[in-house]
Amino acid sequence: MAETWDKEQLIADGFERVYTELEWYDGPRVGLADINGKPHYFQNHDYDHADEADEYQVWPASEAAVELEREQWAIFARWNERREASEVGPESHPDHGGIDARYDELELLLAPHRQAPDSARQLVGELRFVAGARYRVEGLDYWFRWRPSR
Repeated sequence: MAETWDKEQLIADGFERVYTELEWYDGPRVGLADINGKPHYFQNHDYDHADEADEYQVWPASEAAVELEREQWAIFARWNERREASEVGPESHPDHGGIDARYDELELLLAPHRQAPDSARQLVGELRFVAGARYRVEGLDYWFRWRPSR
């Protein structure tokens, strides 16, 4: 298991909150996190692990997009709580489509915001984990510290 940190220490060390995770493959690939105190999308589709640093394309998220992302994330996080309590099965995952009408509507509304613009910057993200549930309505169990790409 990964080492965990408390939030105060993360903040002191320059780490910032992750609000949503849209894709995970051997680490976070796509989501929404603070960068310099402002919400940004992050995206990394390089699955070749030859290099240890995870480099991400990042771009600012509008207030409207952040509100919609967090609403959709809350739907997922509440579903995940029910799944972990064995109240529902994986077949009821809202991302399957046709399960939760609002989730489906949000997916359509958010699609254009999730596309990296030509102006996206490259940053390297370093992860640290906090104790507790992996998926929470307020965000995830990991935080990022960002630095410029080489």
